[in-house]
Amino acid sequence: MADTAADTAPADRAAGTAGDDGGVRTAGGDGDRAPAEYRTAELAEAAGITVRTLRFYRERKLLPPPRREGRIAWYNEHHLARLRTISALLARGHTLGGIADLIAAFEKGQDAGGAAELLGLESTLVSPWSEETPVRLTAEELAAHFPGEVTSENLATALELGYVAVDGDEVVHVSRRLFDASTALVREGIPLAAVLEAGRVVREHADAIADLFTRLVRDHLFADVRELSPAELRRLTGVMDRLRPLSKQVADAELALAMDRRIRAELESWPRPEDAPGPGNGDFGDDSGS
Repeated sequence: MADTAADTAPADRAAGTAGDDGGVRTAGGDGDRAPAEYRTAELAEAAGITVRTLRFYRERKLLPPPRREGRIAWYNEHHLARLRTISALLARGHTLGGIADLIAAFEKGQDAGGAAELLGLESTLVSPWSEETPVRLTAEELAAHFPGEVTSENLATALELGYVAVDGDEVVHVSRRLFDASTALVREGIPLAAVLEAGRVVREHADAIADLFTRLVRDHLFADVRELSPAELRRLTGVMDRLRPLSKQVADAELALAMDRRIRAELESWPRPEDAPGPGNGDFGDDSGS
């Protein structure tokens, strides 16, 4: 597997052009966790790469062909997982030429020194932990959800945080659950700008929690591992599968307990009507008689 200039993926982070196909949709009825389908720009954004890099990978045949509807290419979660696998293997020092060889061996049914185990990452380690369904809205629908709050500043912040992306005349929000939560908070009277800033802070803490869990695994279960062999990959896959529900369980329980403590402290800090000065309850009673 020789290193060549072509083995280096494009490293720029420039966004795809506005005219490029973007967007995501799901199939199935309401309430189903239907598999998502992505157009080119949305797939690149979900994978954390540029449209240019995605096309480069496609030209190198590192991705299976997309499903096509006329001139529109539709990608699925398998394509997203493959892109994340490529990124993970590049981070571990593999070249694109070497990754191409692994993929070719895997698709031909050859072992090629653990190709199946290495590329098996795409169904476990690099598959999304989240179960989010994107939301597509017109500009009018977005304004109706956040009356008077859809300002250029708030849109810029939402774009920066990765909550929304623009697809033609529509806006795509990355998460139905986060979108519904934001809508409810704004309806309660909290400004959207404050909700977005809170989201930024929550993300920082969530990243810290994710870092904690991954360091627990690395430091205590894989401290002596110098190279992820196929056997170690299988063991890591099992650990991560078991960690998924546990990490969510711990985070949910700790947040609930923290909210209980914080709400009690807030209630205790507020003055009560019976604490107000007045007759029989302080030094300001009627002093007309003695």
